[in-house]
Amino acid sequence: MNVVAEMLLTEPAPVAIWATLIVLTFPALLLLGSPEGMRHPGRVVQGLADLLRERGRRRRRESQEAIRAFQYAGEVRVAADRATDAAQRWQERWEQAETTMNAAWQSWLDADARLRTITAAAAWNAPWSVRTCEEYAARERFLHRAVTAAADRGELPASAIADAVTGRNGWDARLHPVEQELVIARASTAWLRHRYDQAAAAERTAWHDADLARRAATSLNHEARTAADEAATLSARLAPQSRPTARATHRPLAVPAT
Repeated sequence: MNVVAEMLLTEPAPVAIWATLIVLTFPALLLLGSPEGMRHPGRVVQGLADLLRERGRRRRRESQEAIRAFQYAGEVRVAADRATDAAQRWQERWEQAETTMNAAWQSWLDADARLRTITAAAAWNAPWSVRTCEEYAARERFLHRAVTAAADRGELPASAIADAVTGRNGWDARLHPVEQELVIARASTAWLRHRYDQAAAAERTAWHDADLARRAATSLNHEARTAADEAATLSARLAPQSRPTARATHRPLAVPAT
């Protein structure tokens, strides 16, 4: 190995000097190596300058595109995160609505079973009509207590108490307690069936809303991943020193279970 080669391999300064000289003399080499360049050197220099300017403009465009891509990816990521959180809240609302519906269904089944039992028991009794004022007062008190207790248990609406006191909507204090229990059981079953229908409708609405939120979150997360990949691809085309510093991250999606 000669002295020049050893110096170039061991000392970084000469290598840098040689590289700089090569870069500076490259346009001249192109000019001397081209007959057209020898005849029209100004045209060749102008063409080289145009080429360098176009390359600079292209690099700036690519850098701006990468920056916009990273900004868009970040905005979509934020929207996807919010949509995921919203989907989780809608999922919780649906689960609560489903629990309410199941409880209403069980209450209706229990009321229906009580109605069958009371109906069978009433068939073996022989109610008698009111004979005295004291007997009517006792039946009236029984009706009010029974209706109030059923309303407190949630088996009748609160308005049933006022109806029983005033004798409206089918409440009759003159009936025998056995018949009154049968009337209360029928009213309770009808009311709890109505409550179940309402809970079932609310559950269907909640599921529809949760499903829409889940679909929106899934779509936005897919868009966020696509935007992040596109931004990374654009950034990879740039030199390391000119790449955007923003970063687009992926967040796992937590959506309502179907």
